[in-house]
Amino acid sequence: MGKQHNHKNNTHIPPSKKNHHGFSLVEMVVFIVIVTTAIAGVIGALAFMSGHSADPLARKQAIAIAESLMQEIQQMPFTFCDPDDPNASTANSAADCATSQANLAGPSPAGESRYGAANPFDNVADYSGFTMPGGGCAGICRIGDATALAGLNAYSASVAIAQAGGAGPFAGLPADAVLQIIVTVNGPANTVIRLTGFKVRYAPKI
Repeated sequence: MGKQHNHKNNTHIPPSKKNHHGFSLVEMVVFIVIVTTAIAGVIGALAFMSGHSADPLARKQAIAIAESLMQEIQQMPFTFCDPDDPNASTANSAADCATSQANLAGPSPAGESRYGAANPFDNVADYSGFTMPGGGCAGICRIGDATALAGLNAYSASVAIAQAGGAGPFAGLPADAVLQIIVTVNGPANTVIRLTGFKVRYAPKI
């Protein structure tokens, strides 16, 4: 019988080589530059937003100060004459007052103060040109007390008052029968709050 020979192929076949691709030095440098530029842009945008937007807590505090001051002013009498004027209870027009209230230059009489117990503000027009700090208050103060409130030294407030009758919704009223009140409060983080209110002279005598 003839011998059968089982011939096996014992030839070693090397495994297929995988293609390995890495970053070249140029690609790595370009990548770093792009990422660095993107990060710098994001940081710059965040810094701009932080520097040009009001902090929510600062804004809430400024609103509280402005609303409190506006309410205080609007609750004051608005009569022909200052309540301390000897003709306040009998005047039929501002011309009957011993001291004119028409110039809105500030407190009338001039010695009145928001913090004075003996001679306090007692009329809306007294607040024209009012500021805090100022007038004996070193910060933000309550009415009747010139002691600055703790934690509010970064805030300031101002008041502007002007006649508003004879135009717009008040066209049927004399110019001096309506006062426009603007309260502005500045605070940290570029916070600015401005409130506008009006006072109509519905009770001209005390």
